[in-house]
Amino acid sequence: METSDRQIDALKELINIGVGKGASILNAMLNSHIVLKVPALKILDIDQLKQEIGSFGDGKLSMVMLKFDGQFSGSAELMFPSETAMALVNTLVGEQPENMDFDTIRSGTLCEIGNVVLNGVMGSISNILSSHFKYSVPEYIEDTAEHIFSEKITDKAIKVLLAKTRFMIKELNIDGDIVLFFEVGAFDKLIEIIENL
Repeated sequence: METSDRQIDALKELINIGVGKGASILNAMLNSHIVLKVPALKILDIDQLKQEIGSFGDGKLSMVMLKFDGQFSGSAELMFPSETAMALVNTLVGEQPENMDFDTIRSGTLCEIGNVVLNGVMGSISNILSSHFKYSVPEYIEDTAEHIFSEKITDKAIKVLLAKTRFMIKELNIDGDIVLFFEVGAFDKLIEIIENL
C-alpha cells in the first residue's frame, strides 16, 4: 500500500502527539524543560531500511527497544548516536563521563527516557487503533546499526516508520530517531483508520 503525503502528515501528527505526551511526563520527572518535535517521517519497507542503515553511520548507537504485543505485534525503538546519548544524559543528570558508574547511569536514564517517549507514541497509536498493547520491559542496546537491525531485515512482512526526533533541552538540541516496526497488516489498518478520520 502506497502512502500519500496527507497520510504521512497525519502519521507525523499522531507521533508528535505521542512525543508531546512523553515530553510532558519527562518535564515533570526530570524537572527540566524538554521540548520534543518530529520534523520528518519516512515509511520504509525492508529493502528501503537496508539502504537507510548507512545513514546511521558506522559508529555505535544507543538504543532503547520496547516490544509490543496484542492485536498486532512489533517493536518501538528510540536511537541516538552514542556520543549524543552521552550528551543527553550529561545534560539531564549532570554526571561526567569519568564517573565509574556512568555506563549504568546512562543505560538507566536512556531506558527511562525511551520508555516514556515510546509509551507516549504507542499510546497515541493504540488510541487511534482502539487496540490495547502489552509491552515488554524496555531493553537497552548499544551496537552498530547493522547489528541492531540484522534480524529485522530478514522479515519482508513488516513496515517501518522512521521518525526523526529532536530533543530540545536547555540550550541543547539533540537529534535521535524513533523507529517503529509493524506487521504489514497492522500498518495498513493504521493507514485505513487515518484515511477515515
